[in-house]
Order: sequence, then C-alpha cells, then structure tokens
Amino acid sequence: MTGTPLVVLDACVLVNFSLCDTLLRLAEPPRLFEPKWSEEIIREATHTLELKLGWHHALTSYFEKELRAHFSDAWITGYESLIPGMTNDEKDRHVVAAAVHGDAAIILTLNLRHFMPEHLAAWGVRALHPQTFLIEIFRQEQAVVMTKLEQQAADRGRSLSQLLGILNATVPEFVAIVSAEFSRE
Repeated sequence: MTGTPLVVLDACVLVNFSLCDTLLRLAEPPRLFEPKWSEEIIREATHTLELKLGWHHALTSYFEKELRAHFSDAWITGYESLIPGMTNDEKDRHVVAAAVHGDAAIILTLNLRHFMPEHLAAWGVRALHPQTFLIEIFRQEQAVVMTKLEQQAADRGRSLSQLLGILNATVPEFVAIVSAEFSRE
C-alpha cells in the first residue's frame, strides 16, 4: 500500500474478535493502515457484542476504553450532516458519511451489499471485504504481516496454524496465501 491508507472499520468487522484483533495489530506501529470509526459504529458494535454475542457490558466498555486508549485518533466526528446525501443502504449511510468526512478511501465490511460501488464512487470511497484488504497488505508487506500474525498467535497462547484456523472462517483466501508462505519457511 502506498502511504498509510485511512480505513473505516464497519461494526461487523469490529465484532469478529479474531479478525478485529488482526486488523488492529496491523494498524499499530509500524502502521500498515490507519483505522477510523465513529461513535455510531462503535455503538452498533457494542450493541451486537452484548445482545447477539452475549458479551457482558463491562467487557464491551473495556473494549471501547482500549480503542480510545490505543487509537485515539481513529474517532470521526462531525459527519452527521452528510448522511442525508448518501445513497447506499439506509442503515449504513452513517458509515459512508463518516468515511467521506474522515477522508477515508476504504470501508472494510463483511456486508458489501450495503456499500455498492455505484453509491460510493462519487465520493472516492470503495468498500472492501477484509479478506481483499488483508491480501493487498500481505502482498506488499509480507514480513510485517507475518511478524504481527505470529505475535498475535503467541499472545493468545496459540500456534500460528491455530490462529489461521480461526481466521479461516472469515478470510479463507487470505489464510490460504499466508499458509502457503508459512509452509515455505
């Protein structure tokens, strides 16, 4: 990737814990991208974590506190007036508005149907599945990505193969590329 791209992480990406952990590690120094989100995105994520995934409120509060501590510059504010001008799926217009206001050219989402190219092109924004994004980053910064994945696995008390097995449920093509490289070492 050229420079450090600004990337809005949609709530559906933030609630997928292992994927979120991987992405946020890639956003720590040396940064491969700069994560962005809004209060509304975080509210949506914590709501899903609590009501659908059974996280206790104390845990979601801790998660938000950690996001604020480690990514204090990620919060986009002041985008609300742009929401009515967005033409993508109504429930996710706030995400595009935040991306536009925050000068983010990429939205990472597992829900691409709410972010069709024809609704984003005029704003210079594109929506990517995290798998596509991770593959792009891996192809350009393979050594850094491998180091961060190995550290993530170690921090979680897992082998790299075990971590990749978990990530395989969400980003199987990325895992296949990393696994092929890992088996060469």
